[in-house]
Order: sequence, then C-alpha cells, then structure tokens
Amino acid sequence: MNRRPWVLGVVVALVFLFLYAPIAWLAIASFNSSRSLSRISGFSLQWYAELADDTRVFASLQLTLQLALASAVISTVIGTLAAFGLRRAFPGRALWTVLLSLPLVVPEVVMGVAMLGFFVKLAGVPLGFGALLCAHVAFSLSFVVVVVRSRVSGMDVRMEEAAADLGASPFVAFRTVTLPLVAPAVAAGAAFAFLLSFDDVVISSYLTGVGSTTLPVFVYAQASKRGISPEVVALSTLMVTATALLLIIGVVFASWRARRAGSVARLA
Repeated sequence: MNRRPWVLGVVVALVFLFLYAPIAWLAIASFNSSRSLSRISGFSLQWYAELADDTRVFASLQLTLQLALASAVISTVIGTLAAFGLRRAFPGRALWTVLLSLPLVVPEVVMGVAMLGFFVKLAGVPLGFGALLCAHVAFSLSFVVVVVRSRVSGMDVRMEEAAADLGASPFVAFRTVTLPLVAPAVAAGAAFAFLLSFDDVVISSYLTGVGSTTLPVFVYAQASKRGISPEVVALSTLMVTATALLLIIGVVFASWRARRAGSVARLA
C-alpha cells in the first residue's frame, strides 16, 4: 500500500461505485421516456407529472410524516427520561437495560406479529394510525435510550453539582447545564426515531388499516403487484434527493456551529 498509494484510491472508488451506482441508475431511469428500467430511450418528465397527479402518494406521504413526527416526539421524551433514570444505580438496572435493548436485536417480523397480537387483539387498538403509532414508539424507544444514555453516562456530574452550589434549582440546573450538554444526543435520538418510523415496512405492514397506508408500505405494495413502475422510480428518486439535501444541510449546520464555537473560544 505504501509503494502503490493509488491502490487505496481505487478501492475507495470501487466501494462508492458499488454503493451508489444503483441509486444513480435509478435517478437516470426516472427521466426515461419509456417504462423500461434497462434501456434509456429518451428524456422525459412524464413520470413525475403522473406522480404529481396521484393523490394516493400525497395521502400516504402526509400520513407517514405525521406518524414519524409523533413517534419521534414521544420516543424522544420517554427515551430521554429513561436514559436519565438508568444513569442512577438501583436494584435491577442491568435487567432493565437488557429489556430496553431487546428490540434492537429482535427480528422485525417477530416484532410485527407480537405488536399485532398485543395492541390489536389484546389491547383493542384498531388497525390504523393508533396501532402504528404505538408500534413505532415501541421499537424506536430503544434507539433513543441507547443514543442518549451513551451521552449521559459520559457527562461530568461535577458540573451539575457546581450549578447547585451556585444556587441553581434542579430545574434551572437541568435547563442551563444538563440539557445543553445532552442536546446533540437528544437530537440524534429524535432523528433516529423519525427515520426508523419513516422507513419502516415490515412492522407497518401488519398494522396498516383502511386509509392508513404509509408511504413505504404503499411503494412496496405497488412494486409487488405491478412490478417496479416508473412512478415508483420517480418517487424513490425524490426521496433520495430529499434525504441527500437534509444530510447536506445537517453537515453545513454542524460545520457552522463548529466554526462558531471555535470563534467564541478564540475570543474568550
């Protein structure tokens, strides 16, 4: 590797080609004038026009966004509180930690069947938004707890003690000291919960009711019934584009915050 430094560049290029070549071809095929995904016959925007006229897509997208936002908010609040609770030593903490980590390793098919039996059959929650929300909170909660707890466990307790010594009440100390320190982890946990809810197919397919089809389930159903249609390809391209834009915005914002923090440190 030291004698041939270009080898590493070639390997990296092949890895990126393996990862992003299918996505790039998907984007190119979405502008194809024919319905074929293997042969480009011309440039056209007709599939995007047909996608814009499909009210089912927008209804599914609206439901998916509402479900993901509600699931992210509930999971973040409960998961953050659970992470702070697990920070303290108490009898049975190891057992609670294992139980909160189980959804990370349990197969989604098993989770879907279990949640269908519990929420719908046992608890009486009807299929639809309510059952989907309960299920999404249940499997997103573990990710929030893991992310926030990793940050909480690395916090210096002396900073909170110093705030208390200076006369700050527990609420003021939490708002001015603890919360700013854990805010990046809380935001990361909320992002995990939102993306997990937005992308879920397996568990949502068990709990989807009439008029409550999420966008991933709708795309999967369309692809399984009629094959991969150009409208689904166009929709997938738009989803990838929106994800890339959000990622770029996040990177730019993080870089701006780092530069701002560096400037403040230099001034101090």
